[in-house]
Amino acid sequence: MILTGPAIAAAIRAGEITIDPYDPARLSPNAYDWRLGDTIRICDGDLDAAAPTSFTELTIPSSGLVLKPGVLYLGVTLERTGSETYAQILNGDRTIGALGIWVHVSAPLGHQGHAIRWTLEIRATRPARIYPAMTFGKLVFLTAFGTPASYQQQRAKYAVTDGIDISRLYEEITQGAL
Repeated sequence: MILTGPAIAAAIRAGEITIDPYDPARLSPNAYDWRLGDTIRICDGDLDAAAPTSFTELTIPSSGLVLKPGVLYLGVTLERTGSETYAQILNGDRTIGALGIWVHVSAPLGHQGHAIRWTLEIRATRPARIYPAMTFGKLVFLTAFGTPASYQQQRAKYAVTDGIDISRLYEEITQGAL
């Protein structure tokens, strides 16, 4: 089940959900409106699952940054979110989609215990200007059933990230690219 805005607010007051920084005005009927952080990585050259990705890191200026089609950008949420009680789903929203920006389509699930600033996969279908701290999507919280298993206690590659993470799939590929 998805938590309502008032249920998210109650869970924050009870210490069951962390959103930092938190602004109650960003609550909607079933979600929290999250914002884009001020840092972006532009992935350089060809991408290879068996090798670390090279990138250029930029601070998004207050005047904005124009995203270009055909480029993979990795961004980060302004908010750090987490919960040992609830799972999370992070998505872009209609207003970003209407600008031709696809955000975070491949990995929207934040497990119970997930407590990080999210790395965002960002693509633009047309040139589009983005700004730091602009609303970029919606975060929903879900009730989990069964025995909880905190993500922070797992042997997961991304359990302790606090910024933009490139793909670390290369850690699993020992033979290199075929």
